[in-house]
Amino acid sequence: MQAKSSSSKQVERTFTETARRAQIVDAAIEVLAEHGYANTSFAKIAKQAGLSSTGMISYHFAGKGDLIREVITEIVRVNTEFVVAKLDLEAGYTARLRAWFAGTLALLDEYPGHQQALAGILANVRPDDSQLSGLLDQFAGFLRVQEDWLREAQRAGVFRDFDPVIMAMAIWGARDAAFARAARDPNFDTAACARELADLFDHATRK
Repeated sequence: MQAKSSSSKQVERTFTETARRAQIVDAAIEVLAEHGYANTSFAKIAKQAGLSSTGMISYHFAGKGDLIREVITEIVRVNTEFVVAKLDLEAGYTARLRAWFAGTLALLDEYPGHQQALAGILANVRPDDSQLSGLLDQFAGFLRVQEDWLREAQRAGVFRDFDPVIMAMAIWGARDAAFARAARDPNFDTAACARELADLFDHATRK
C-alpha cells in the first residue's frame, strides 16, 4: 500500500481542522445562548463540544475574542442565508419588504440560540475592546445597505418620498424591539408580529 502523499495529508488535515473549528463554534453558540457572554468560558465550551480539554480550543483560536469573532461570522452567515432565501422568493419592493420582516422574525423560531448568543455578545461589546469593537461597524453596514435599498425603491417610483436614513432606523429599531420582546415573552408570536410590522411599514413607505 502506498503512503499518502504530503498534499493528500494536508487536505485531510485541513478538512479535520475545519470540522473541529466548526464544532467548537457551534458549541460556543450554545453556551453563549444558555449562559450569557460574561459566563461563557473555554471550559464550558469544551464540555459542550465533548472535548477532553480546553487546549483544543486554544489550538484553533487565539483567545476568547478570536472565537467570538468566528461565532459572529457564523451567526451572520446563517441569518443572512435564511433571510435572503425568503427574499429571493418575492418580486417587487413591497413584497420584499414584507418578506424581510417575515424572514427576520422567523429567525427567532428557526435559530433562537443564535439570536440569543448574538444579542448577548453585542450587549457586551465595549468601544475600547480592540478585538470586538469593529463588530459595531459591521452591523452599521447592514443599516446602510437597507438605506440604499430604500433609495432604490424610491427611484423606481414604488416608495414615497421620505428620509431613507430615518426609515431604515425605524425598520431596524422595530426589528430589535421585537427581538427584545421575544426574549422576555415565551408566548411571543413571531409570525403575527412580522405581519403587523410588515403592514405598518408597507403603509409608511407606499406612495
